[in-house]
Amino acid sequence: MSDHHHKETFVTKYIFSQDHKMIAKQYLITGIIMGCIGVFMSMLFRLQLAYPEQSFSIIEAFLGRAGEGGVMTPDMYLSLVTIHGTIMVFFVLTAALSGTFSNLLIPFQIGARDMASPFLNMLSYWLFFLASVIMIASLFIETGPANAGWTIYPPLSALPQAISGSGLGMTLWLISMAIFIASSLMGSLNYIVTVLNMRTIGMKMTRLPLTIWSFFVTAIIGVVSFPVLFAAALLLIMDRSFGTSFFLSDIYIAGEVLHYKGGSPVLFEHLFWFLGHPEVYIVILPAMGIVSEVMATNSRKPIFGYRAMIISIIAIAFLSTIVWGHHMFVTGMNPFLGSVFTFTTLLIAIPSAVKAFNWTTTIWKGNLQMNPAMLYSIGFVSTFITGGLTGLILGDSAIDINVHDTYFVVAHFHLVMGVSAIFGMFAGIYHWFPKMYGKMMNKDLGYLHFWITAIAAYGVFFPMHFVGLAGLPRRYYNNTAFPIFDDLLHINKVMTVFAIIGGLAQLIFLANFFFSIYKGKKAPKNPWHSNTLEWTTEVEHIHGNWAGELPTVYRWAYDYSKLDSNGELWGGQDYTVQTVPIREGEEEF
Repeated sequence: MSDHHHKETFVTKYIFSQDHKMIAKQYLITGIIMGCIGVFMSMLFRLQLAYPEQSFSIIEAFLGRAGEGGVMTPDMYLSLVTIHGTIMVFFVLTAALSGTFSNLLIPFQIGARDMASPFLNMLSYWLFFLASVIMIASLFIETGPANAGWTIYPPLSALPQAISGSGLGMTLWLISMAIFIASSLMGSLNYIVTVLNMRTIGMKMTRLPLTIWSFFVTAIIGVVSFPVLFAAALLLIMDRSFGTSFFLSDIYIAGEVLHYKGGSPVLFEHLFWFLGHPEVYIVILPAMGIVSEVMATNSRKPIFGYRAMIISIIAIAFLSTIVWGHHMFVTGMNPFLGSVFTFTTLLIAIPSAVKAFNWTTTIWKGNLQMNPAMLYSIGFVSTFITGGLTGLILGDSAIDINVHDTYFVVAHFHLVMGVSAIFGMFAGIYHWFPKMYGKMMNKDLGYLHFWITAIAAYGVFFPMHFVGLAGLPRRYYNNTAFPIFDDLLHINKVMTVFAIIGGLAQLIFLANFFFSIYKGKKAPKNPWHSNTLEWTTEVEHIHGNWAGELPTVYRWAYDYSKLDSNGELWGGQDYTVQTVPIREGEEEF
């Protein structure tokens, strides 16, 4: 690579950048902004659930006519739930998590100058940005944003005249998601090609850090399943605008008989959940990879069961594509098919359990460095196990019928997918912040942020399981019409208080994050004494990552606390970077 590349201007460096490091930062900042909007929405509708029919000036201030007199309209409640779900699942947990860390770490950790196609990488980010703008713009139209739930089941989403949000708001939702899927596919293809083709000398697949394995497999799941959602969105647009009947049949609305014949809304559910369930693993696998790396580094021990971890990542990816029916046990599916989906769903608990046991064994008797990234990793394992256990209940077709569409489901997936992935993301930000910005984040603020966030997360979602078991349905904006649920109102108030505390705690993170970028302590080259290749690059970012030759790799990424034949640490330090050749008498993993 020649050093006399063209001089960068502000626009080519910060806006239309093709450098993976800058694109990672763009994804992260966009994701943080979208995350703030999503969390704020949840605080608004939690107020409505805890204090129905009470007036709040904040609701009127932000929702205007939809919150006249400080009381939210039912349509607005559904819109907030819909856009909150869409933003958090797709724009924060999918794009921001994968987009940030796949971009930052894949070239760094495999020893490449950049992505296979830097231009495609830039295009991927700007399509994601465009999709974000369209999704947010839909909040400001007169008829209101989409309000058919983030799963947008027809006929509510397929008939523009059904409710106010089924009109232009729904159209904008579909356009935004179509662009988002294009962005996601571009990114995924780029990640796959980069990992397969651009590894440096000596970087065999079995020497890759688990972060790269998880980003690689996540990208493969994305390429397999996202086109199916694209097809569903396209068919829904056809039903809405061109009079087809893919998902509609025998519909009456306000006494009027509509012309639709022969379609099936259950077909849409099959298409949606064929993406929707792999989507859960698209969200959680990158977080799993980050946690594996952070835990091994901060336990000063090799990751336990490296090959078992790789096999379980691949097993999760395969099984995730054959379990989607467990979202549809109450659609009248054949009970035999239900038992097949129950079997495959319970099967996916095995590789998940392998990972949980391996993380626990990794930190067992380790020399633990309890920095904020490590706390978030341990928090991740905690919420993953807690949320995963309730998945065993929901995965059983006979038991699921009792709790389907109650708050039990909401509690389950928020813990196992939402909170866990957010914790993995925070672990990644605290751990790789020095690599991204060349500064250190404030540790004490990190501790404060972790403890308030962790307690608040359990404070919201733990009681929610019991509310669900008591039968409280999802998506009702007000339960006062049902005296049977009156006793649950005080639990809703507790959850709302915790939700607001947890939401406000993110201000600590934001202050720490942005303050550290400008005023943080300068980071050393390898602050965590880690083994992977990104810490062999200079603190100052340069075009092409390494000034001279690309590094050569001689060992796997987890040679921590390795002893020689005399029982002493090799080289007198408890880590050995991947670029150090195997010494005489040393055993290679």
